[in-house]
Amino acid sequence: MRYKSLMLILVLLLVAPTLTAAESSVSYGWGFVKSKNGSIPEIGKYQQLLDKYHSYYLDASGDKTVYITFDNGYEQGYTDDILDVLKKHEVPAAFFITGHYVDSAPELVKRMVEDGHIIGNHSYHHPDLTKVSKEKMQKELDMLETAVADLTEQDEMHYLRSPRGTFSARSLKWSEDMGYTNVFWSLAYTDWKTGEQKGWQHAYEQVMAQMHPGAVVLLHSVSEDNAVALEKLIIELKKQGYSFRTLDDLVKQDILPKAVTQF
Repeated sequence: MRYKSLMLILVLLLVAPTLTAAESSVSYGWGFVKSKNGSIPEIGKYQQLLDKYHSYYLDASGDKTVYITFDNGYEQGYTDDILDVLKKHEVPAAFFITGHYVDSAPELVKRMVEDGHIIGNHSYHHPDLTKVSKEKMQKELDMLETAVADLTEQDEMHYLRSPRGTFSARSLKWSEDMGYTNVFWSLAYTDWKTGEQKGWQHAYEQVMAQMHPGAVVLLHSVSEDNAVALEKLIIELKKQGYSFRTLDDLVKQDILPKAVTQF
């Protein structure tokens, strides 16, 4: 039985959450109080929603783990370099891509899968998923999953990152019903503005200043700064005792006993 199907069965075995009219209509923009000195970023009222719909923004185990994720809507010429660094240091990553990215950079998508990385769903057309019908959401996610399956050996998608970081109780519930785990992030900085790059040192300092155990790091591969800083970040974090893990590891440790996931 495929992993995604198994996850869906596990979800359906739980008591199905009931939405009130009020909570289903409220749209949120993802945000948090940044980590300082290794503290866990605070997300306030969002935590209840994430818990209710089995979503993630970090690894709460307390282990010194890091999860590298990228959002890819278009290509700027740096992703090959990023993939080279990840391969050199044997670091896994997740790339949340759109339909435009599949169409415009198919060879890079193929390489992501061939190198062992996870392709996540960022929707096909990048709409606000809190503003669309359930049927439209299903179509957006299915179109992207099919496009990646037609191009690579990854035939299913398990993880969703909402476009623009917007979400609602309804969008979390609907996507969970569709077999997806929503993945937000606990560490990010303004790196997507290609005309406002400040050099690799700035990128490095921004990430290291917010680093904490269990961090889910959001980066954008359109940033030349990230492409240059990434290797330095990996080397330093390994020196500090951090290990790099996959989103599959993150989810499995909540389903299986810790002794099993470490086997």
